[in-house]
Amino acid sequence: MRQRFALLAVSVLLALTGACKPNADADRPETSRDFPRAYRPVSKLAGNGFSTEEQRDDRNEANTVMDLAGIRPGMTVADIGAGEGYYTVRLAERVGARGRVLAEDIDAEARDHLAQRVLRERLDNVSVRLGTPDDPKLPENSFDRIFMVHMYHEVEEPYAFLWRLRPALRAHGQVIVVDIDRPTDEHGIAPQLLFCELEAVGFSLVEFVSKPELAGYYAQFEAAGPRPQPDAITPCGEQGQNTGTAPE
Repeated sequence: MRQRFALLAVSVLLALTGACKPNADADRPETSRDFPRAYRPVSKLAGNGFSTEEQRDDRNEANTVMDLAGIRPGMTVADIGAGEGYYTVRLAERVGARGRVLAEDIDAEARDHLAQRVLRERLDNVSVRLGTPDDPKLPENSFDRIFMVHMYHEVEEPYAFLWRLRPALRAHGQVIVVDIDRPTDEHGIAPQLLFCELEAVGFSLVEFVSKPELAGYYAQFEAAGPRPQPDAITPCGEQGQNTGTAPE
């Protein structure tokens, strides 16, 4: 009887100890916890304007990116982290009346300001949507190109985010990333780390270009093979190497 009582007391103690153990994922959205945590630090959200639109047009940034991406009339494209709409309005002009642009941002105020701009400039081929930090909320099988310009380094849950983004691509659709080669907590991301994170979710690099017009680099990806299950995704180290283990 004493032995059974002692075993019961130990079981209760272990249960209570386990209940008091802090949740290692408590600081993450519940919707991200099936995915590995990213090793890298994340930049704080910056202002919605990377630089003035006049400065960007002076160096021909948007036209350079759209030419590299092969944007043509009639295409359907998404502008993720659209901010004030620098790319949104230029994509809308390039794809024309037969094309469509979906502009997404996680900042409700930025989304509202952009929606007002869309109305003011009568961009009838543009719609505006609010996303979340780990889900761009894109309709499936809808886009020829998905743009992420000077914003990917701010994505705190890259594996969940990319995993949910991937089904939005049409057959032969591609993801376009424009960013700067510097640490992720300094509003940039090293190319090798970018390549590793997208590869982990089933994307392959199609083209990589560094040009002064971009104030950084251009990377183009396409889906390759089946989308991995969340628990099969292997996270990347800060140097862009495949770690083979999940972070603690």
